[in-house]
Amino acid sequence: MENSLILAWILVLGTAVAVAPCRGYYSDAEPYVPVLKKVTHLHFFLHDTMSGKVPSSVIVARPNMTTSPNDTFGSVVVTDDRLTVGPDVKSEVIGNAQGLWVSSGRDVPCLTVYMDFGFTEGELNGSSISIFSRNPIVGTERELAVVGGRGKFRMAQGYAQLKTYFVNFTSGDAIVEYKVTVIY
Repeated sequence: MENSLILAWILVLGTAVAVAPCRGYYSDAEPYVPVLKKVTHLHFFLHDTMSGKVPSSVIVARPNMTTSPNDTFGSVVVTDDRLTVGPDVKSEVIGNAQGLWVSSGRDVPCLTVYMDFGFTEGELNGSSISIFSRNPIVGTERELAVVGGRGKFRMAQGYAQLKTYFVNFTSGDAIVEYKVTVIY
């Protein structure tokens, strides 16, 4: 009797499931149409100042086992650099780059960069791009990866081409030209 009851319930439930209309996520939905990606080209200058009374970059950690006073390997620097439309420090400020970089090259000077480039002017106001990449600073021209963004650049990807415009190796001050292609 018990086996008959179980078999009856299996048949009832099986029939109910078989005749129930199929209303999954695929039934009445419109076909998936991917959103077209946009491409934006940006051009600006980053002013990194480690000298003076109000530096924009500050060493916050340094290894205690360096080989010489000029050895920066392992140093961690926090930065809040100005972004301008031109290389002159008096050019219009369009945002800032906040984050940190780590001196990660032992034999060849190289930085590992973790920065958010936030824009404060025009149609990009409130948007940013995030860069996480290796920056071999001795190269005249180099490329960094854009790995994300927010605001207009939500879910961004792309690359930044860098060219050193000015550098003072004694003070650590530099002006770097950025040409960025952002896909979002």
